[in-house]
Amino acid sequence: MFRFKPSLRLTLSLLLALFLFTLPFKQMVEAHAYSAAYTTLTLTKTQTEMTYALDELSVIELVGGDLNNNHMIEQEEFDAMKDKIEAMVKESVTLKINDQPKAWTKVESFVLDRKGDATKVILKVLYPPVSETDSISLTDVQYVNDIKTNYVNLLAIVYGPQKSTAALSGKDRSWLMLMTADEYATLYQDIGHADSSVENHTQSQDNATANSQVNSGWFSFFKLGMHHILSGYDHLLFLFSLLIARQTFKQYATMITAFTVAHSLTLTLTVLGIINVPAYIVEPAIALSICYVALDNMIRKNVSHRWVLTFLFGLIHGMGFADIMKEMVIPKNELAVDLISFNLGIEAVQISIVAILLPLLYFFHRWKLSRRAVIAASGVVLVLGGIWLVERLVA
Repeated sequence: MFRFKPSLRLTLSLLLALFLFTLPFKQMVEAHAYSAAYTTLTLTKTQTEMTYALDELSVIELVGGDLNNNHMIEQEEFDAMKDKIEAMVKESVTLKINDQPKAWTKVESFVLDRKGDATKVILKVLYPPVSETDSISLTDVQYVNDIKTNYVNLLAIVYGPQKSTAALSGKDRSWLMLMTADEYATLYQDIGHADSSVENHTQSQDNATANSQVNSGWFSFFKLGMHHILSGYDHLLFLFSLLIARQTFKQYATMITAFTVAHSLTLTLTVLGIINVPAYIVEPAIALSICYVALDNMIRKNVSHRWVLTFLFGLIHGMGFADIMKEMVIPKNELAVDLISFNLGIEAVQISIVAILLPLLYFFHRWKLSRRAVIAASGVVLVLGGIWLVERLVA
């Protein structure tokens, strides 16, 4: 009877164990990894207007209605599910004035905005106006009991000439501000006036006086950055593939620095609208980067100059990091703070992972069978990356 050599048997056992370990991980990845809503609150002396936009796949997950199972909402399907969507928004999104829940006074518009992968359902409704010294809050509990889906509501608030932002995600699903007498005095009388005045004011908005709510907005974007990378299993797997190969501390430091600089650069340029590479290019390229690094780990026993490779792939991953923010209209006076906060949230998680793994990898590579374990782990990563690559190419 044919028998495997002990070394080969160990390698195969490690490969099988790692593959079985990643099966639940793969199932989580196949779920809707990130759901995004975009909400704008416009406050005037006569009304409060809310525009709520939710991505197409989230609508299908939450209310169904995809009768032909093509993962798209056709106009006929949208017309048939309008009542369900309205009921869902009423149940999940609550606006309060002075801690009292308010009902819609009017539905201004309700449309299906068809834009390929960026298709959204957009609902615009009116609430009663806020008064001087009133508090106003918004709470969104969409997907609150779904541990597989990371939901974020990117909120923009327009009040007179000022604009602030917040990211409602994780367990932090509420936004609150107190309307001061000075702020109330700047509110416009109607939506049309507000729209034109805000547009005309953009040139001087950089010097606007910061509101207390604006100061708290940076932390919501910091947490959003943390949630974004923790739910970005492809980014985490890429980082794992980079680290598992045996390297010196200097090589590790250079490589991580190169990745940070690269993804920060393209993240910023993408959010600013200077570059715009479509998702159907970026997402397969991210999967390809995972496959390449995994294969490199298996072929080369001693990696060198990996920082060059990491920098190039980091440019691609930065575009992936930006996908959640690039559709949000962030006021100029907050753009730098929000971008830096979001990026720092990503870096906080990344540095924490590196700090935990490096000491473990030091002892791991002293094990005489560490090379076989690297090959086995990289083999599993290669399989997962290959599956993602195929899925993203045919999607």
